Amino acid sequence: MAKKSKIAKNERRKETVARYAERRAELKEIVRRPSGSPAERLAAQRELRGQPRDASATRVRNRDQTDGRPRGFLRAFGLSRVNLRAQAHLGHLPGVRKASW
Repeated sequence: MAKKSKIAKNERRKETVARYAERRAELKEIVRRPSGSPAERLAAQRELRGQPRDASATRVRNRDQTDGRPRGFLRAFGLSRVNLRAQAHLGHLPGVRKASW
């Protein structure tokens, strides 16, 4: 199980990303648009740099929903490989069966 502080920090990051997402997208579009003036693009880049680091979505870590494990995360289930296997063996995941050949 992951440390509670790491899980809490990741949750705060998710909130920060959500808070800045709309403005961040607008600024990135201004920077990306070739028709904009250089001064406008420069101002948008400065504002992007002024935002908190945790406002970037790449800073959020995918973690297991049950115990917060950061590695071996399977996006389709929201679980790590360890918990996926345990849940599948218990029959808690509909449509998932143990492969045998």
